[in-house]
Amino acid sequence: MKGWQFTNTNVPLKLVEKPDPVVKPGFVIIEVKAAGLCHSDVAALEDPGWIGIITAHPMYMGHENAGVIIEVGEGVEGFKVGDRVGVAPISAKLSAETGRSWAIGYQCDGGYADKCMVPVDCLVPLPDNVSFVEGAAATDAGMTSYHALYKAGGAKPGMKVGIIGIGGLGQFAAGMALIDNCDVYACDISPEARKLAEEMGIKNIYKNVLDLAPAKCEVIVDFAGFGQTTADALEAVAPGGKVVVVGMGRLESKINTRSLILKEAKLVGSCGGTAEDIKEVYGYFTTGKLKPLLHEISFDEIPEGLERLRRGEIKGRLVAVR
Repeated sequence: MKGWQFTNTNVPLKLVEKPDPVVKPGFVIIEVKAAGLCHSDVAALEDPGWIGIITAHPMYMGHENAGVIIEVGEGVEGFKVGDRVGVAPISAKLSAETGRSWAIGYQCDGGYADKCMVPVDCLVPLPDNVSFVEGAAATDAGMTSYHALYKAGGAKPGMKVGIIGIGGLGQFAAGMALIDNCDVYACDISPEARKLAEEMGIKNIYKNVLDLAPAKCEVIVDFAGFGQTTADALEAVAPGGKVVVVGMGRLESKINTRSLILKEAKLVGSCGGTAEDIKEVYGYFTTGKLKPLLHEISFDEIPEGLERLRRGEIKGRLVAVR
């Protein structure tokens, strides 16, 4: 098989060919059809702190994957050769067994390759009317957005929800909230992002987070996480409401504890999600109404695609396809 291999920080990805994986019990091998590009991969290429997380290097990167099963290992039930699947990036089973996070593209070869071996608990059936591109994007951006809004945030149909940051993650959350007939309030400093929110059908769009205050949103999800955005979300959320922080634009925030206490508000973090979350996102895709901005590139363009992410040129998500 052939793929883009990570070796170390500040070392460019290299196209490397190596023997095909030999399927293990409890695993399957998929032919990768689409692989999403993520800002975390950009960070891993630049920040030495990520080496403690990427325990399997050198290895193929890529943790947002969808494809077709081509081999099934002993003991695998519920899946067969030819099935279309998305791949949850983290194995709950192997994480529990090892006592640490076990993630595809970090602790084993990922999907920036033509083949990938993954544990069966990471597999999510991909509906026939959901494309491989959508299937791959849902395995991280969609999963993370769904988990933050619905699991951590507790959003329900008809609620007033605020979305800070209409980018690769926020557009998923806003789109799902609109499908559920939530009253959606969007906030982004970027004119292009605000235009995207308008094109999505969001009626209440603002540049400043504090402008959300009159709406008294019951849930505000901060997909930007630039410190002040979190502090302002706490000021803007309704009494008794919840602020969910997902973005890590800055790694600290100074909040007004007076507002936190007197409002009896909740401030929580949300990280990633589960295979079940991905299944829910696929359900939104099957309605035909969830249409996040997804840009297709070829697998040969993955290094340049990551560089475009680093330069901040991408609105939405990049997905490499075969």
